[in-house]
Amino acid sequence: MNLREFLSIPYLLEAEAVETEPGNWRVRLAYPELPGCTAEGLVIEDALKQLERRRIEMIVNLVEIGREPPVPRKPLAAADPLWTARDLGLSCRVAALLGGPSKQGA
Repeated sequence: MNLREFLSIPYLLEAEAVETEPGNWRVRLAYPELPGCTAEGLVIEDALKQLERRRIEMIVNLVEIGREPPVPRKPLAAADPLWTARDLGLSCRVAALLGGPSKQGA
């Protein structure tokens, strides 16, 4: 498999609301199939962006060192990992590894 395919794998998403102190709630998200890939925040959208950024960075790091990320299911054919990377500000690094042009802000 190549990096584009690894970045197109759909992982299970776990989400929970946790009370950190009385009346103070946060959302905690995780991809349990990617050990250590978690995020937490006050707003679910912010936590999801954090989690996606960690997922991409984790997969790219594993591929760069020659290790294969977990592959619990087939990659999604319609996924566009470069679009996701651009949205998260990771397009230069990911585009270079995918062999395509990077367009910051596009």
